[in-house]
Amino acid sequence: MFSRVSQLSRHLSRPAISFSSIYTQRARTTLTNNSIMASTATADERNSRNIHTAACLIIGDEVLGGKTVDTNSAYMAKWCFSLGINLKRIEVIEDDESEIIEAVRRMSDKFDFVVTSGGIGPTHDDITYQSIAKAFGLPLVLNDKTYELMKKYSKPRPGENPINWDEDSPRLRARLRMAELPTDKNRDHDKQFLFPCEDQEMWVPVAVVNGNIHILPGVPRIFQSLLDGLKTSIKPRLVDPALIRVIISTPLRESTMAPYLTELQKRVEAHGVKVGSYPRMENKKNTVTLVGKDKEFLDSITPEVVENLQGKVVTVEGEDDELPEANL
Repeated sequence: MFSRVSQLSRHLSRPAISFSSIYTQRARTTLTNNSIMASTATADERNSRNIHTAACLIIGDEVLGGKTVDTNSAYMAKWCFSLGINLKRIEVIEDDESEIIEAVRRMSDKFDFVVTSGGIGPTHDDITYQSIAKAFGLPLVLNDKTYELMKKYSKPRPGENPINWDEDSPRLRARLRMAELPTDKNRDHDKQFLFPCEDQEMWVPVAVVNGNIHILPGVPRIFQSLLDGLKTSIKPRLVDPALIRVIISTPLRESTMAPYLTELQKRVEAHGVKVGSYPRMENKKNTVTLVGKDKEFLDSITPEVVENLQGKVVTVEGEDDELPEANL
């Protein structure tokens, strides 16, 4: 009996399993709400493989509640299109730990490049860092470079007292929440913490978790600057040609051109071309797009499409709209 108690005692006294090591093993399983998704890539492999697909996760009660209009996902869609990255998914979720954990685990396994937006401020409802850290079993650690840049570039607003960086205070602790980042101590810090806008006197980092989750703030100006700043680091990993979009303006109704567009899509699908149709009823015109990567093929089918739609190629949607008559 004493022997069994001793064995149990030794078992309970063993160090707890390190989930960060589990997530950096070559073969691992990722838990989601009610399912298990097998994964075989390490964080370093995710961080270096070619980028074909992307996803964008917008985090924030204010977006779902209608208080804020999300413009970051639209910006990322254009950004991905310009680089030839296939943006496969955009999701908007609330500031909820379980929602964030489930979403980032799933997206990290399914897509090459993932960006999150929102929830990394100084207030109680900014829980993105801590939730993503928990998703991958990582601790939150004060990042020295983020902290130093924060002190260097943070400026008080008019009428606001400068913060005392050497004295503990609720205000300082709130600021430090934005510098405590998910950190895998077994990986190179230069791969986990990027500062693409340091030359613009911007202290905000891009924390990269599990090799492909890029955590960005929700403030559009900062989000856009950081995303643009990431181009330099990811361009060597882009191997797909840039996407090309042909825009055709047509006076035909969607119902009129639907049979032709259905047949056209079947015919061009093998060439990687997607046919899109977008109504613009207020202008009595509709837009049809041809999107693909083979310019020669797109050039070859465009005249036929224009003829069948009784339309014309435009550079920007709406450029051939009729101007309203002036009130004389």
